[in-house]
Amino acid sequence: MGTIKQNFANNVETGGKHDAKDLSGTVPASNIANSSLSDVTAVNPALGDLRQTVSSDPSPASFGDIWYNSTAQKVRLKQKTAGTWASGGNMGTARGNGLGGAGTQTAALAFGGDGGTNLTETYNGSSWSETAELSTGRAYLSGTGLTQTAALAVGGNGVGVVESWDGSSWTEVADVPVRGYSNLAGSYTSAIVTGGFNPSYGSGNDPSSQEWNGSSWAETAEMNTPRYAGAGCGINAEAVIIAGGSSSGGPGSAVAETWNGSSWTEVSDLNQARYNFKGSGTSTDALVFGGAGPASANLVGNTEEWNGSSWTEVSDLATRRRGGGSATGGTTSSSLAFGGNGTPEPAVPNVNSTEEWDAPVGPQSIQGS
Repeated sequence: MGTIKQNFANNVETGGKHDAKDLSGTVPASNIANSSLSDVTAVNPALGDLRQTVSSDPSPASFGDIWYNSTAQKVRLKQKTAGTWASGGNMGTARGNGLGGAGTQTAALAFGGDGGTNLTETYNGSSWSETAELSTGRAYLSGTGLTQTAALAVGGNGVGVVESWDGSSWTEVADVPVRGYSNLAGSYTSAIVTGGFNPSYGSGNDPSSQEWNGSSWAETAEMNTPRYAGAGCGINAEAVIIAGGSSSGGPGSAVAETWNGSSWTEVSDLNQARYNFKGSGTSTDALVFGGAGPASANLVGNTEEWNGSSWTEVSDLATRRRGGGSATGGTTSSSLAFGGNGTPEPAVPNVNSTEEWDAPVGPQSIQGS
């Protein structure tokens, strides 16, 4: 391992006394446990990887990685720049009031919703194309899916019907309790649905939760604050965040809860209370946008980013909307918002506009000139 020059931090004599008489010489290698240094190969994943000195910026590098560029003589950190919304291609059919979505910014899926209750459209990054219809057309449904070719459409207005999408057709699978505007997150084979509007409950708000394993639903723990029409983000049923929503037809909520596969935990509130909105990302790195809050007549375009501990307001949508869809497989760096209801009640016309979210990730200097 080589030798280390003595200094006040390591100049300690046998018996633990500090030798302040001189700092000459070096510390024998036998006095140093190699494992104390050689075992340190990475930092906490939340912080990214600590890399050695490199002559040029590493490619690829992950968000949070830190390195020293000896050519530029700078310590650098891979981080996101400020995100913005930009116009994308319009949907073929304007619709809102519970529009399901799945996929990514450049390969998205939209299905159901008022104004096109059985229609399915795909997005290729610039334009929408109509494809196979839902077997059961409905509004007020919820959708999720990480890709354009694998999605779930759950519940809807007065139904508990669930359909799965394989990239070419919809197939009805196991039902859930009747619920509309449920909170849904996860993937085609691993998802959780919780809350939702169910007329059989006195409040209309179904407090139950069910987990999907790809073939069946299993009852699990209820949220601490039951609500419907919240934004759900997560890539599987074991790690989800549900933000906002409405309870008993009341105003929008700012409450957010995470699910770890066995229990719900309340975390930091949204900055903007709202309901009937969407998002994308994971339970520790999520983006939510739009909605009605605190009342349906007060549409918002607010976009907020979740870093695992707090919410930060970022750029607003150009078109305030509620009841639209999102690319649920998107990220905080690249996402998609489409459709919805574009103006306050009572008119609430459906819109067909699409907006693309981009927050590029690049090397940023954190030390040096």
